[in-house]
Amino acid sequence: MTSDQFTETQALNHSKFLWVYDTTLRDGAQREGLSLSIDDKLRIARELDRLGVPFIEGGWPGANPKDVQFFWQLQEEPLMNAEVVAFCSTRRPGKTAEADPMLQAILTAGTRWITLFGKSWDLHVTEGLQTSLEENLAMIRDTIAFFRHHQRRVIYDAEHWFDGYKCNPDYALSTLQAAIDGGAEWLVLCDTNGGTLPHEVSTIVRDVVQFVEHRAEIRKQNPVAGNPQPPTPNPQIGIHTHDDSGTAVANALAAVMEGARMVQGTINGYGERCGNANLCTLIPNLQLKLGYHCLDADRLTKLTDTSRLISEVVNLAPNDHAPFVGQSAFAHKGGIHVSAVERNPLTYEHIRPGQVGNCRRIVISDQAGLSNILAKARSFGIELNKQDPTCRQILHHLKMLENEGYQFEAAEASFELLMRQALGQRQALFEIKEFHIYCDVIRGSCDLIRGVDEWRGRSLATIKIGVNGQDILEAAEGNGPVAALDAALRKALINFYPEIAAFYLTDYKVRILDGAAGTSAKTRVLVESSNGHQRWTTVGVSGNIIDASYQAVVEGLEYGLLLQNQAKAALTS
Repeated sequence: MTSDQFTETQALNHSKFLWVYDTTLRDGAQREGLSLSIDDKLRIARELDRLGVPFIEGGWPGANPKDVQFFWQLQEEPLMNAEVVAFCSTRRPGKTAEADPMLQAILTAGTRWITLFGKSWDLHVTEGLQTSLEENLAMIRDTIAFFRHHQRRVIYDAEHWFDGYKCNPDYALSTLQAAIDGGAEWLVLCDTNGGTLPHEVSTIVRDVVQFVEHRAEIRKQNPVAGNPQPPTPNPQIGIHTHDDSGTAVANALAAVMEGARMVQGTINGYGERCGNANLCTLIPNLQLKLGYHCLDADRLTKLTDTSRLISEVVNLAPNDHAPFVGQSAFAHKGGIHVSAVERNPLTYEHIRPGQVGNCRRIVISDQAGLSNILAKARSFGIELNKQDPTCRQILHHLKMLENEGYQFEAAEASFELLMRQALGQRQALFEIKEFHIYCDVIRGSCDLIRGVDEWRGRSLATIKIGVNGQDILEAAEGNGPVAALDAALRKALINFYPEIAAFYLTDYKVRILDGAAGTSAKTRVLVESSNGHQRWTTVGVSGNIIDASYQAVVEGLEYGLLLQNQAKAALTS
């Protein structure tokens, strides 16, 4: 949906329609440790387009070659629905807009919409720009008028709005008037420092709405007086918040409830310092709790997938505990909670997980009850009866193992194998008869920078397994004992189970469980594996780190084969 199109729902209930404006590709990319290639930016833009975001801010054309190329590529292959927006500042002090080369680069980007930011805080005008307050007003008005003259539509971002208004409200409002006079269609109030609280946002946004409405009424009654009538006599209000006080989402909600009709933010809350308003939290709250229309309902169900895909593109681990879209957002661990939510999800879920594309998860741990076991069994495709003694046996075994240091809430694949073992459904695909690991540490050359000797290690693993009554002996090297063991095991199994060639380790975590025991401490190892389509985690616990790793690696391969067999069975059924 473009910014010029209105659905029937919007036309009937326009007061409850909100424009979502995503700035992940610019403001979000200012997060420390986040870097986007051109391909990354294009992929994110197309994902946001599929989600149904109306405005996507692409960057500042002319600021760097990457952003220039991004806009060029989108001219060649435009987005299907969204408006891509170019971002820039007002003209420089003492120059005309026509003579400012920076503004020419913005026109070259070819976007219909341009977001222009200007100074609202007199402190920034005199100290930052080192110009007069009147010149700043002219810079805002002239730059917007310049873009309007070139048939561009303008969103005006009032930078440091809330700080500026609190220090000098009259001057801050005069900057908005300059934007109105220039022809801005949107006035976006920015909490750039992120230090404003929701009650302040409510009061100030209410003042701005009244100011804009009052000025529009004056011009309507006396169009000759004052400045010439702008193209849009009553521009709409937007909100742009940062999370330095932990209130970015709350501030945006407060602004909307006072009349803001555009919400700016980023996916997953990415942004400089503490981040921007998180659209993955803001959109569901606005739409599902307050009744505003941000996205079509069927597109809202893609929000979780979008959040996780973009976290993969930017190479940052997803926040499992993020509201609405986190893996733990609808996870239930306590037995009483699970029992209640199984009867009626409203008892412990504030919305239906599917509304945002997420799903309910039943977590298995030493706090589990029979309800956890039954629910988790169903998720594995296993139907159990609460009266079946096996249920209590599984629960008892679970609690005993968790007491020893196992952690099944982080290793659900191992728990499924444990459950199938208790039910007699665990197929013996192979048997480990023995294995040996040899590690050599060789002294190398001296590191001249650190002033210490380098030591180089080499590991060799030999393993003997039984498959279909046949014994196989294999050996393999690795850059560590676990890598060598994994390589030897795969080498021994590959002829019998060629599908394991597609399995690979994606993560390996080690946790010392009783640090006071020193080098003899018990160790927990979590191994995450993947076949390129699915991921699963297995766990091993032992006083010997090699043994713990062995348990997790072996179960990882076994569970991968179980998934392959289940997929084959589903195709033939």
